[in-house]
Amino acid sequence: MPSSDPLRLVVFDMDGTLIDSQHLIVASMTRSFERNGFAAPDPASVRAGVGLPLEIIVRSLLPGISPDLCETLVQDYRRDVRATQDRGERHEPLMPGAREVVERLDAAGYLIALATGKGTRGARHALEVHGLIDRFVSIQTSDTAPGKPHPGMLIQAMNEAGVEASATIMVGDTVYDLETARNASVASVAVTWGYHDRADLASYGPGAVIDHFDDLDAEVERLLAF
Repeated sequence: MPSSDPLRLVVFDMDGTLIDSQHLIVASMTRSFERNGFAAPDPASVRAGVGLPLEIIVRSLLPGISPDLCETLVQDYRRDVRATQDRGERHEPLMPGAREVVERLDAAGYLIALATGKGTRGARHALEVHGLIDRFVSIQTSDTAPGKPHPGMLIQAMNEAGVEASATIMVGDTVYDLETARNASVASVAVTWGYHDRADLASYGPGAVIDHFDDLDAEVERLLAF
């Protein structure tokens, strides 16, 4: 984009959108449950909640759980994730085309941000491992804002980037991402390679639904055209 054009912001979700983290998320959740005397959770049910605050995921898996026990499981899960990362065992590969699209959008003059249910430590680690952290002008996580679908992550990203809602787009793989975008009054693009299926994504009325990152550039340009 020419330098005279207004600033435009593309905000990415992380898990299921930029990186494939489902196996590690399910494994850590399973270990946490088993250490605390519960049967392993259904992997599909764990994946369905990815993107929501951990407390909500745990309650969805264990309806009626006490607040204290819920917090125990949440903290145990977080410790497991950190320990796995510290041992160098936490490999979360980029989704096909993720690196290239971030680099293309950055080179085209778009500002790039992150809005993820991950904690800040894990989110920054994933971006650093893949050499992408310098491309992001804002990193919003479960440590910096309320969880999705609350619009706080997007609002804070827009404030940090100095970009209006009309010039912002959210890219994500779950209905929680799309609802977050709606609550922040920004456009959205749903991707189909993550944790929610196409029909559910389409029901939230995103500006576009794409099957590969190669399709994102054109949709961002169309949706953010002035």
